[in-house]
Amino acid sequence: MRAEYDFSKSIKNPYTYQLKKQITIRLDEECINYFKSVSVDVGIPYQSLINLYLRDCAASHRKLNLKWE
Repeated sequence: MRAEYDFSKSIKNPYTYQLKKQITIRLDEECINYFKSVSVDVGIPYQSLINLYLRDCAASHRKLNLKWE
């Protein structure tokens, strides 16, 4: 290992815009179990599957029809 490294000619990572932000979210166990079972069928990790679903909802501007009383 070198004592010093020269980063003067380095470039910024072009893929940093694709990084994900870690958050804490509370989901019902039923919801988690559903996505886990679907993930087994399609071969995608359940957290990635939830992210893909939410991204699709955001891209299509899907809205819920809820009434809080």
